[in-house]
Amino acid sequence: MRTLRRRLMTLGVIMTVLFGICIWRLGMIELWPAASHSMAADVAKQSVAQRDSELIIDTGRGDFVDRYGTQLTGETIQALAVFPLASYTRGDKVQLENMASILGITLDQLQAYLSGIKQPGYWTVPGTAHPAALSDEQVKQFSSIRVNGVRVVPYRLRYTAPYLAAHTLGFISQHPERVKSAYGHEYASGTMKLDAIVGGAGLELSLDRLLRGGKETILSYYTDAAGQPLSGLDLRVTGPVNPMYPLAIVTTLDAKLQSSIEAYVDRKGLKKGVVVVLDTGSGDIAAIVSRPKLNPEQIGLPGTDTVNRALRAVEPGSIFKIVTEAAALEAGVSKPNESFHCTGEYGRYGLSDWKKGGHGDLTLREGLAHSCNIVFADIAERLTPQQLLDTAVRLGLGRQAGWSSDRAVGPLAGPLRLLPEEEASVIFKTVPASFDGGLMAQTGIGQRDVRISPLQAANMIVSIVNQGRVMEPRIVSEIQYANGQRFAKLPVQAAPAPKGRLSPATAQELMNGMELVVKSGTGQSIQDGIWEAAGKSGTAEVVREGVDRVNQWFIGYGPVRKPRYAVAVLAEDRPPNSGNEAKQLFRGILDIAAKLQ
Repeated sequence: MRTLRRRLMTLGVIMTVLFGICIWRLGMIELWPAASHSMAADVAKQSVAQRDSELIIDTGRGDFVDRYGTQLTGETIQALAVFPLASYTRGDKVQLENMASILGITLDQLQAYLSGIKQPGYWTVPGTAHPAALSDEQVKQFSSIRVNGVRVVPYRLRYTAPYLAAHTLGFISQHPERVKSAYGHEYASGTMKLDAIVGGAGLELSLDRLLRGGKETILSYYTDAAGQPLSGLDLRVTGPVNPMYPLAIVTTLDAKLQSSIEAYVDRKGLKKGVVVVLDTGSGDIAAIVSRPKLNPEQIGLPGTDTVNRALRAVEPGSIFKIVTEAAALEAGVSKPNESFHCTGEYGRYGLSDWKKGGHGDLTLREGLAHSCNIVFADIAERLTPQQLLDTAVRLGLGRQAGWSSDRAVGPLAGPLRLLPEEEASVIFKTVPASFDGGLMAQTGIGQRDVRISPLQAANMIVSIVNQGRVMEPRIVSEIQYANGQRFAKLPVQAAPAPKGRLSPATAQELMNGMELVVKSGTGQSIQDGIWEAAGKSGTAEVVREGVDRVNQWFIGYGPVRKPRYAVAVLAEDRPPNSGNEAKQLFRGILDIAAKLQ
C-alpha cells in the first residue's frame, strides 16, 4: 500500500514538472521577444503568413450632395482588386490569357504586372493611380474565370470628373502636422496614424471631423503559410455596423446650375477668374466657380490651382462706387439728382476719368450708370473715412461674409466657419486719423487699399436687393445621417452691422442706378437676354509681376422686377484696354439661370 502511494506521488510530481515545462514554453512563445527566440519567430512567421492582405474599398467618409440630393462626391464603381501572390499560385495559362484579353493587354504584359505586385492594389487607369472602372461586360467576363488573388469588387471613388465646385468642396490629403494639431488625442492614443487621410481645404477641411465619422470597409485576402489561397476563406469583406454613418453633407449648391456655368466659362475661355451665384432670398450659394481648375485627385497638376478665388479679396475698381454712393446718400452729402460736370480730369491727385474728354453734365444716378470717376471722387471727398467704412460694413463688407457660428448647432460644438479660407474685405489698411483727400478720392473709386472678394461682392448685391438686410451666405444647409434623418440644421442667418442697416430708400436708389447701368450705361451691351438685368461694371488697375494688368468685374442681379439671383463675375489679370470679359460672362450666366428655372 505504501509502495503504491509512493508511486502515485512520484507520478504526480513528474506530471506537475512536465506541465510546468509546457507552461514555461508557451510563455516563451507568447511573451518573449520574437526576435530572440527562434520558435517564437517561426510561430510569428506562420501567423503572418496566414494573416490577411487588406485593401480599403470604402473609406467610410461622408459625401456631399447638392440641394436636391444629387451626388457631388462619391461614386461606386466595379474595380479589379489585385493581391500579391507567388506566380505559380495564380492559376493556369488559359485563365491568365482570358484575364489579359478582358483587360486589353498581352499575356506577357499581364504576367509582368502581376509579378511586380508587392502590395495589394487596384488595376488602374493607365498613367494614373486611379482605379479603373470596369464595364458591365468586363465584370460579366471576369465572373467566368478564376485567377487567384484577383477579384472584382465595389470600390468607392471620392471624386469624379468634372469635379464640380472642386475649390469649394476642397480635397483630402495626408497631412501629419494637421493630424497632430487637430487630432492630437486620437494620435496619442494610437487610434489615428500620422499618414491618415484628412481634409486639406474647403468643406473637406472645415467639416473633417464629421466626414470622418464612418468606418472603413476592408477587403481581406487570406493565404496559408505557403502563400496558397485558403479555399473558401480567401476573400472576406468587413465593414461598419452603425447604420447611421457615414453622414451626408447637404450643400446649397444647384448641381445643374453649377455644371452649366462651369461648362460655359470654360467654353468662353475664362483662364483666371470667378463666378458666384447667390439666391437673393436667402443668400445661399447656388453656384461658385473658380479658375484655374482644381483636380482634387492630382494636386499640383500643371494648369491647375488650389486657390479658391471666390474667397480671395482683390482690387474691386468701379464696383466699389456702389458703396461710395450709398455712403453719400446715407450721410446726406449728395442726392440722386445732383448735377455734376465731368471734363475728364479731376484736377487733383493725378486722377482722371476713364473716358477721354469726360462725360459732360450728369446726375449722381447717371454717374453710377456711366461709372464716372470724377463724380465719385467728388462725393468721396465729402465723406469722412468713418462714414465710408460704416456704410461698407452695413453692406456686409469689412469682414468675412460666409456662414459661421460661435455657438453649438444641434450636436455640433461651436465655433464653426464653413469657408475658413475666406479673406475679409478691406476698405482702409488703417483708418486715417486726419482727413486725406487723395486717399478718399482714390478709395471712392475702388482703388488704393480697397479689397473685396467675389463672394462678398455678390453678397453686397443680396443686401441691396433685400433693402439693406445683410445675409451670411451658406454653402451647407443641413447634415444628415446615412438613413436620411437630420443630424444638424444650419439655419439661414442675417449678419446685421453694429451701427444698423442701410436705409430702404438708399437701397432702392442703388437698384435704380444699377438698372440704368444696363439700360443706357456701361452695361448697355448686355441688355438683350431672357431676364432683364441690373448691375455694375468695374475695372481695377493692378500690377502683376511688374506688368500692368486689369481686373474686370460685373456684379448685379436678375430678373429686375423679382430678383432671383445675385451674380458676381471677376476676370483677373486681363490686358489693359481689353473688352470687359466679366460683363459678357454675366449675361450668359444669367441666361443659363433663367433657362433652368
